[in-house]
Amino acid sequence: MGRFSGKSGCCWTEQLESASYAPLHEVIEVETVIVGAGIVGLTSALKLLEAGRQVVVVEALEVGKQVTGRSSAKITTQHRLIYNELIENLGLERAREYAVANLAGVEAIKSWIAEHEIACELEAKTAYAYTLNRSVRAHLEQEAAAAQKFGITADVVEWAPLPFRTAGALRFPNQAQFNPARYLDGLARAVKALGGRIYENSRVRQIENEGCWCVVTDSGKVQARNIVVATNIPIKSPVGMANRTQPRSHAAMTFRIEDPPPIKDMFISVEEPSHSLRIGRDRTGYFLLALGPRFSTGQDGDVAAIFAELEDWVRRNLPVGDGLWHWCNEDYDTADRIPYAGQPDHENASGFYIATGFNGWGISNGTAVGMMIADCIAGRPNSWLSLYDPLRPFPNDFHESGKSQSTVSRVDQIGRGEGGVLCVGDHDIAVRRDLNGTLHTLSAACTHKGCPVTWNNADHTWDCPCHGSIFAADGSVIHGPARAPLPKVDVDL
Repeated sequence: MGRFSGKSGCCWTEQLESASYAPLHEVIEVETVIVGAGIVGLTSALKLLEAGRQVVVVEALEVGKQVTGRSSAKITTQHRLIYNELIENLGLERAREYAVANLAGVEAIKSWIAEHEIACELEAKTAYAYTLNRSVRAHLEQEAAAAQKFGITADVVEWAPLPFRTAGALRFPNQAQFNPARYLDGLARAVKALGGRIYENSRVRQIENEGCWCVVTDSGKVQARNIVVATNIPIKSPVGMANRTQPRSHAAMTFRIEDPPPIKDMFISVEEPSHSLRIGRDRTGYFLLALGPRFSTGQDGDVAAIFAELEDWVRRNLPVGDGLWHWCNEDYDTADRIPYAGQPDHENASGFYIATGFNGWGISNGTAVGMMIADCIAGRPNSWLSLYDPLRPFPNDFHESGKSQSTVSRVDQIGRGEGGVLCVGDHDIAVRRDLNGTLHTLSAACTHKGCPVTWNNADHTWDCPCHGSIFAADGSVIHGPARAPLPKVDVDL
């Protein structure tokens, strides 16, 4: 197992002093219920409230502390190299729609921050996609030309302003970065100020059609004409999204850096393994935020080694001090690099909206999608419906499920602070040994579709290698599509 530094947790969420909202303990009737208080859910809520509509938001955990709040939070239309690829694969007009939607998402974020006076450390930055290989420069030139077709200011420079050698970079000026957890907290406050209702720690257990959409939590119920399932991957959908998407995670770490910082802007590498860089600030001073390459959720048996490799790369290339925080974040990829959003089945499930598959670029796309869904509910036209169409064709072999990477044959193979999956009779058992040596046992079958989970030895979670559900060490749900925890089991080991 690789060794790496820092505390477990996200730099944004661990220090968030946010408003709190009570759990749902009643039966409510409302026009629209939104499941999930991330960037899609809160954007949809705010836009609907601005249009005079009624909204309830139900969040399984806490506002601002899930996928959006744990992101690198680059407010940018530079999504590595994408526009030339979209032109080649989907045509000029589809690529234009993608650019226009994301430009609108970026501008909406900036506008709401100003209008609602959200203190989220918004800073103007230049975004660079850099290469270490001179032969890739032609691809950078093609991408700049493609972006320029859609009114995006872009050019190619000889090198990126980094403290290590590069062979060129695609430059997008006039981009931005922020603190995503504080932004979501600000959006939630704006939603409440406009009359929206938010409920935290209210995990949705059932979604039924009873003449209207009925959302059931452990202690309450919401009945609504419209439902927006904005839960990273839908916990329920009229049309399955699991085979249209691929769950993936990446490692994120922060390090203390001196003032002045060694970098000023936002960076991402073109080549694999990818590395993404930006700076931030906390009460003590500046820190560097570094993201490593993606890996399929639950399909790597030594995630700690990924963190160790990331830290080694950072320390070889940048002047950093102590490691501060480390965490995994998850997203879902799509075959064509465009999210799925809208109504999957308008005829048989009218008023049911979903959003998923943001390919790591959910800040601008998620905002655009939230605006689009709000327009649909409010009866306003929106030109992005076909762009994000959740029923568009996809390759049948795109999704690849995996197997547990934590299988052990004996319980003594599981060290203190570690976990493994042990076959006992006909059942797979998730076994964790705590730091005191005590064993804890759960069913290893993911409560979504039954796939045996993998122990994440960096985040200390149980991760599903099929559809990306993530469970805490005690079996409680962190990310869906699972809605129920891994049950405890009594077994003689």
